[in-house]
Amino acid sequence: MSNRRKVMIVGNGEIAVGAAAAIDAADLVIRFNDCRSMGAGGRRTDVVAVCNTGRPARAMLGSAEWRKSPAVASASEIWSVRDPRKFAALRAPLAISHPELDDFCDDYTDQFTAFCKATGKRHVVIDQSVHDGVDTALSAYEPGSYVVPSSGMIVIAEVLARYPDDDVAITGFSHTGWSEHPFAAEKLLVDGYVSLGRLTRLVDTNLISASQGD
Repeated sequence: MSNRRKVMIVGNGEIAVGAAAAIDAADLVIRFNDCRSMGAGGRRTDVVAVCNTGRPARAMLGSAEWRKSPAVASASEIWSVRDPRKFAALRAPLAISHPELDDFCDDYTDQFTAFCKATGKRHVVIDQSVHDGVDTALSAYEPGSYVVPSSGMIVIAEVLARYPDDDVAITGFSHTGWSEHPFAAEKLLVDGYVSLGRLTRLVDTNLISASQGD
């Protein structure tokens, strides 16, 4: 009998029709931020990966609805995708290149730590080395200028490194959204992982949209 676990990474983009049952049957299910994938993407949630800087972090922490939502309540872990050291270093160059992103690097990691302590959850901060590794991997696909990789890409890289002997599948990744994420290059990188057998995409010819991907 195989000891390989099934890990599902569920983005907030297009969910394959009929995927809910497969997602809920997995051994580990990871969702993002406000978990808009709930419903079409099943209900099981073990990990919520959050943007722990800037406006998304402030909005989540300030929302009683987010704190008490079924996905967040059922999750045993919160993963902060942005290492505070990495984003502290980004603040000065972004002030020059993207002055409109003046609060982008505001760090709320300590507040997520406090939330996890109060609710009995484990708080994981994804190390900046993962971010750096994604930047390096993306460079092979001519990403052009961008601010940071998407949260989804960071989590995929973290999961592949953390669970190398497990079966990892993704759905809800439309590779579209904020213009300062290198989505075209990310799609090519993910397709490469799929072709190597490191990842599986849950697909269906008919897709329903939960929302744009993170």
